[in-house]
Amino acid sequence: MTGANGFSVSGYGPERAGWTRVFARDAMARRLDWPILLAAIALSFIGSLLVFSATRNRTEINQGDPYYFLIRHAMNTGIGLALMIATIWLGHRTLRNAVPVLYGLSVLGILLVLTPLGSTVNGAHSWIVLGGGFSLQPSEFVKITIILGMAMLLAARVDAGDKPYPDHRTVLQALGLAAVPMLIVMLMPDLGSVMVMVIIVLGVLLASGASNRWVFGLLGAGAAGAIAVWQLHILDDYQIARFAAFANPELDPAGVGYNTNQARIAIGSGGLTGAGLFHGSQTTGQFVPEQQTDFVFTVAGEELGFVGAGLIIVLLGVVLWRACRIARDSSDLYGTVVAAGIVAWFAFQAFENVGMTLGIMPVTGLPLPFVSYGGTSMFAVWVAVGLLQSIKVQRPLSA
Repeated sequence: MTGANGFSVSGYGPERAGWTRVFARDAMARRLDWPILLAAIALSFIGSLLVFSATRNRTEINQGDPYYFLIRHAMNTGIGLALMIATIWLGHRTLRNAVPVLYGLSVLGILLVLTPLGSTVNGAHSWIVLGGGFSLQPSEFVKITIILGMAMLLAARVDAGDKPYPDHRTVLQALGLAAVPMLIVMLMPDLGSVMVMVIIVLGVLLASGASNRWVFGLLGAGAAGAIAVWQLHILDDYQIARFAAFANPELDPAGVGYNTNQARIAIGSGGLTGAGLFHGSQTTGQFVPEQQTDFVFTVAGEELGFVGAGLIIVLLGVVLWRACRIARDSSDLYGTVVAAGIVAWFAFQAFENVGMTLGIMPVTGLPLPFVSYGGTSMFAVWVAVGLLQSIKVQRPLSA
């Protein structure tokens, strides 16, 4: 008889069966993708040091406790690891059946943000304050449900053997599923999250085998939509100011351009090996705003230098490389699409976060995966790692 994880279990009595279960669990642990897991843990550990350096002297936000953010970052990482384990235990195929419920809950969450329960942080009305120093950003979980929902629709008939690739009707249904939460998030407005979701949609469509006409059509529609948004003055003033500062870095250096100018000064001062952990003058002097969240990479650039900042990029590259391997080796289209959506999410968000600190991308308020301080974003990326591990673990042994 074959067990749930593909291991042979013969009837040699309870003692033999007990040992078989032990070995089966051990074999499952061996089948985990350890490079992606260790790289993500290393990123979170480095992030804890950077967050501590950025906040230990900021009495106006750490409530007089230099370890305030460090403890919470460690707690967020621990909860994220627990969510990863729970995701592996449930399995991506079980979650496939729960997509309608998960999708409904995520849409409800972002709708609650638009009620009096929502709070505004840095111009984005995208948070729900829970009290006790904790808050929730439901749009982070929407990224996961868009990936799962679109994968479920696009892969359903292909995995069943009815179609070799998704037809136009299925693609329209998948795009409609993604459009609803994206429009709600746009109303907050949270332009950064919408940008990530757009990249996720494109990545999912490419991995599903849908016609390239859909991809080119969406790119064209996106360009036309961006022009329309700008011409119709839909963006808030702070968002327009950020794009203006990106186009002209010397514009208002003491105002809207202050963040990016200070970020580049911090990174540029680090040189090859940096000033040393906890010894960065820009960080210690508190010149870079939001340094524990949006601009955490500046701490690495200043205090760890090119070597330390490069290590973070290498570790993120390991995560993306292994995720691409998991997508390639998946035994069904559903697993491939889910993994590809996560790759698109992580790759764009990491590029945007690092890019805005270097001045090559506009400031959008996106965290650096695994590194930046933030509970909801940390939970979401570890759930994504759990999905990747589940795809890897539940692949047939012969694959």
